[in-house]
Amino acid sequence: MEPQTVTDQVRKNLKYLSLLAREYPTIAAACSEIINLQAILRLPKGTEHFMSDLHGEYEAFTHILNNASGVIKEKVDRVLGPSVPDEERAEFATLIYYPTQKLDELKAGCDDLDAWYRKTLYRLIDVCRMVSSKHTRSFVRKRLPPAFSYILDELLHAHFEDHDKEFYYEQILSSIIDVDQADEFIEALCQLIKTLAVFKLHIVGDIFDRGPRPDIIIDHLMAHHSVDIQWGNHDVVWMGAAAGSPLCIATVLRTTLAYNNLEALEDGYGINLRPLALFAEAEYQNCDIHRFYPHVDEARGPYHPSELARVARMHKAISLLMFKLECQVIDRNPDFELGERDFLRRIDYNTRTVLIEGKRYPMLDMDFPTVDPSDPARLTASEQQVMNTLCRSFTQSERLQRHVRFLYAKGGVYHLENDNLMFHGAVPLAESGGFAIETFENRSYAGRSLMDYCNERARRGFFAPEGSAARQSGEDFLWYLWCGKLSPLYGRDKMTTFERLFVADEATHNERKNPYYRFINDTRMARAILAEFGLNQGHCHIVNGHVPVRAVEGETPIKGGGKLIVIDGGFCRAYHEKTGIAGYTLVYNSHGLSLRVHEPFESTEKAIRENKDILSSVDMFETTERRILVGDTDEGRKLAANVRDLKLLVAAYKSGLVKEKQ
Repeated sequence: MEPQTVTDQVRKNLKYLSLLAREYPTIAAACSEIINLQAILRLPKGTEHFMSDLHGEYEAFTHILNNASGVIKEKVDRVLGPSVPDEERAEFATLIYYPTQKLDELKAGCDDLDAWYRKTLYRLIDVCRMVSSKHTRSFVRKRLPPAFSYILDELLHAHFEDHDKEFYYEQILSSIIDVDQADEFIEALCQLIKTLAVFKLHIVGDIFDRGPRPDIIIDHLMAHHSVDIQWGNHDVVWMGAAAGSPLCIATVLRTTLAYNNLEALEDGYGINLRPLALFAEAEYQNCDIHRFYPHVDEARGPYHPSELARVARMHKAISLLMFKLECQVIDRNPDFELGERDFLRRIDYNTRTVLIEGKRYPMLDMDFPTVDPSDPARLTASEQQVMNTLCRSFTQSERLQRHVRFLYAKGGVYHLENDNLMFHGAVPLAESGGFAIETFENRSYAGRSLMDYCNERARRGFFAPEGSAARQSGEDFLWYLWCGKLSPLYGRDKMTTFERLFVADEATHNERKNPYYRFINDTRMARAILAEFGLNQGHCHIVNGHVPVRAVEGETPIKGGGKLIVIDGGFCRAYHEKTGIAGYTLVYNSHGLSLRVHEPFESTEKAIRENKDILSSVDMFETTERRILVGDTDEGRKLAANVRDLKLLVAAYKSGLVKEKQ
């Protein structure tokens, strides 16, 4: 076949080029954009920041977001240099992280406030120029705070070859100080530095549960200029609750009560827990609740015994309600293959034993005032009324609905970008190491097709019409993703909540991990998964969360011969003792990949008052032979395609097949 000429290509794409001509109506306009795009392609790639398993720990998350996993402190150290004492550099970095809170303290210690303003503004401008150097002027301009956009544009992009730099700065900065705008200008500069330091933020699952305020974390993510989210199992159950699934709502409430995190529900989302509290007081007042006292973080206490008893009654009430609803969802979905986990039906109420995987075990607690042994899955009239009220509260919470829509808009089961495959839990494997096959709705799925199916059906649970069979199917599946045996977000064969509450034999508490975790150090497995998702060339990686890395025991987060990186290091306070650290984050810049290992964060107050940054160590575990440019990234490939299209448009103009518009 004869190779296509440029004219042939123009004729083949004439309809598209005519549409493109509306945006670039002349040869000059198209050529100008070609020059602009080709310049962008030669810039260093922007910094990508990966975080995982935040679990509501909003203070630690906010701090790491503010310091960009130490990236901003590195810039500060480079700009100020070793001649500035460590303490002064730490104080200056804290100002960037928390300008509003830190300004008053720093100003109070100044003898000459004007001189301090000048020194601070000079330093901030220099740091800002450094972090903006990777970006185009257009990109930076779009992120300038409107009130100071013209002044900042001048300061960041002015050329001083024909000017005295100090004089030029002095005139602008003197004017800012004279009109009492220095504080506002400092805050604007600090925010701009934080915005420009990270080009893209990846959240690899589990924003919700255990920690106190996941809602504050999502507020920060919604304000971020570029973020994507890979759902964790703790996220999807909240998504199901927002959709109105009674079982997901009961599950969310049980987990929240188990960790005494009522603040997230009541203050964060305005969920009215009074109906549940009144129901628990009425039905469980004289009930045995000693196994239902919540886990408490003493650092967030103290807690009055009567308060903990109230939470324990609510915890037991919602747990039994949840186990009833589980029976109903299991009945509706035989393809979930959870038929042996309808435990309320497997209790012998005479012998006080329960049948688990073919063996009977004594029950530790049989004080179930709302369970009818003849029909244990039936909700009482009072339970149904409470559940109806809670469903309305969840579905009518404007803030929760807004947050969950954001999770759907920015999230999915997995994400591919710049040769990295990100997912929270696992790609389910069979015992042999091949991809596990699962059948839903009479079709079989494995590997990437299973992940795609999970993504589609999870969306059905929120966006299908209310009251439809598709909506209920999707809501039920959101619960399956929370705890199902082949859920890629969960990665275990069962969730043993019932067993841990009611059975003493610890053998029943075991949650066997998917074979994925047995093969996690196998380079061949990592390469097979990457190939399944179309990544079989060059420096490709899996970025994973979900299972905390026990660094205290010498475990490394780098698996699969360097092809797989697990970045769940224990953000949540509840995991610190197990992991020995307070989380990993991953930074991918134009020089390569680096792991950041973080020590526990004490408090925002201490960070501001004592300039206590999170102590972090950097492991630059993969560097590139040459600096990575925008042209080497996924976005760069899109821009290069745009350049090719624009060159065809220029050819179309020159051939007369498309007419210029003067």
